[in-house]
Amino acid sequence: MPYPNVVLISTDQWRGDCLSVAGHPVVRTPYLDGLARSGTRFTNAYSAHPTCVPARMSLMTGLSGAHHGRVGYQDGVPFDVETTLPGQFRQAGFQTQAIGKMHYWPERGRIGFDDVLLHDGYLHYSRDRRRPADFYDDYLIWLRKQAGESAVADYFDDGVNCNSVVARPWDRPEHLHPTNWVVTEATQWLYRRDPTVPFFLYLSFHRPHPPYNPPQWAFEQYRDAPDHRPPVGDWTEVFAQHRDDARPDAKVARYDQVTMNRARAGYYGNMTHIDHQIQRFLEILAEFGLAENTLICFTSDHGEMLGDHDMWRKGYPYEGSAGVPLIMAGPGVGAGQVRDDVVELRDIMPTLLGAAGVEVPEQLDGVDLSDGGAWADSSGPVRDYLHGEHTMLGESMQWIRTPQWKYVWLSGSGHEQLFDMVGDRAERIDRARDPECAGVLQECRQALIDELTGRQEGYVSGGELVPGREPLNVLDGAGAQPRGVPQQPSRHIGAAY
Repeated sequence: MPYPNVVLISTDQWRGDCLSVAGHPVVRTPYLDGLARSGTRFTNAYSAHPTCVPARMSLMTGLSGAHHGRVGYQDGVPFDVETTLPGQFRQAGFQTQAIGKMHYWPERGRIGFDDVLLHDGYLHYSRDRRRPADFYDDYLIWLRKQAGESAVADYFDDGVNCNSVVARPWDRPEHLHPTNWVVTEATQWLYRRDPTVPFFLYLSFHRPHPPYNPPQWAFEQYRDAPDHRPPVGDWTEVFAQHRDDARPDAKVARYDQVTMNRARAGYYGNMTHIDHQIQRFLEILAEFGLAENTLICFTSDHGEMLGDHDMWRKGYPYEGSAGVPLIMAGPGVGAGQVRDDVVELRDIMPTLLGAAGVEVPEQLDGVDLSDGGAWADSSGPVRDYLHGEHTMLGESMQWIRTPQWKYVWLSGSGHEQLFDMVGDRAERIDRARDPECAGVLQECRQALIDELTGRQEGYVSGGELVPGREPLNVLDGAGAQPRGVPQQPSRHIGAAY
């Protein structure tokens, strides 16, 4: 059934396994669990380009990185894709509103929204004491107008870094937290919206991305949990050269137990805080009489390694970084469904448009997971495999994810990895040199060769992968022109393994 209204709730840096409904042993998300039980949860959802800039491009354009041009993190690149998720809703007569984190350039670009209320968190590229915050941060301007706050008040007053493992509770009243602000502004917008047309509302929380500073009650929930013991694979030497245990914002480090426990408390605390605020929003939506005709989608732009394999932050092809939550709920969505299709952020645009009865543009790379709003059971896999990539630590980390396997190729060294995602979801055992897996390794390698053939970096020559090429963050001209639907080879990789 088409929905009059659609709400897309996005978080920043939320791991795909961090839902208690998914069996997580520590984190508690009771309200998102309820949303999942009332709708459909996808257990193999990914961010193919797992940092903010490229992931959010895929979310709002329905395109892969090879087609929207962002294959690494780089700020200040103008948004140059004409067809967008909010733009399609707007053309169909929906009122469109964004509240929270956008992370596009220029900051005030609306990319198809009627209006944007902006808070990107501590965005280094934009923050400049010689430039008024009015240009890039509506939350900061709002904060400075609140009772008890000064004209120079800042969410950085506590000094907690936006990419570090340092954690401490929020030191202001909870209602002033950026997480609460998103829902407060959404409530005000629901009063002001045009009631004669349907709406598309984008609620984008900056957390659980650092700073790890949830309210005290949320932080304390996880202080007494058992010690944080992240999985460590048999292959950590691959990134040992980047390890720096002294940096609180390191990408590769093995921190002391107290630091890891506090980081987890801050990270999970941010999640539980968001979980409560999402429930606040859902109750308010019901009070407006809108719950019964609104489709809700919950996801994140990427995950967080949180110490898995001695890695922190994001950008990696591994589960902590690339795996994201994805929940669809609303009238007509199959209650309690759990789907294991390999899906990606690019699929959200066609899915929301299709479910709302809005025409889905033909040039998208994503797939309508709603089957045009019918929400029929999948008759087969959404795709044979997913290709992901991200420039990280001076090389391009390329990967192929099939229903069973994950293949990783590091462009700098040419090092290959292979993980059995059915028997080893934590990616502890690299089977790339296992003779029993030689066939599936070759099939995955060939799939990557097919994806990279003709790319400007020169990763493929003579039908073989070529290491040592200069990686790029942005592909020249990739986002400028319409493009046809890419044709993946028809294969079922690893079917015999």
